[in-house]
Amino acid sequence: MALIKLDKTDRKILEILQSNAKITNAQLSIEIGLSPAPTLERVKKLENSGVIKSYHAKLDTDKVGLGVSTFVMVSLKGHNKQNIDQFVKNINKIDEIIECHHITGSGDFILKIIAEDIKSYQELMLEKVTNIEVVDSMQSMIVLSTFKDSKLIPIPE
Repeated sequence: MALIKLDKTDRKILEILQSNAKITNAQLSIEIGLSPAPTLERVKKLENSGVIKSYHAKLDTDKVGLGVSTFVMVSLKGHNKQNIDQFVKNINKIDEIIECHHITGSGDFILKIIAEDIKSYQELMLEKVTNIEVVDSMQSMIVLSTFKDSKLIPIPE
């Protein structure tokens, strides 16, 4: 994957869009000091190059009825390509698993899972995750409170 060269203006655009993806092109152009046409051209270039992958609304999980967040460390029965592919294929079918990371250390994967409540979480684990044939063991960590949940990525110079 090729590294995209970003100048100071590109970095400023990315910082602003990460904080407020709903900003108008006119307002963005004012904040970065360019006219609207070149501003839009730069944003389109960042989108087309894959630097900007998508735009999202950040939801309050409690307000939409998802009160339990957990991290689950998963170890597979064998750490080979076939088992990894089978695991990932199954994980991608479970909407409540919102993140899946292949990791080093004592586990093979770490998952971030959201659920309505403990009962829903338990059902999800018993009926879906533990039924994935290649799963050997799991260790769950329930999130008690969150002090930082930033989706803002610092842009290196």
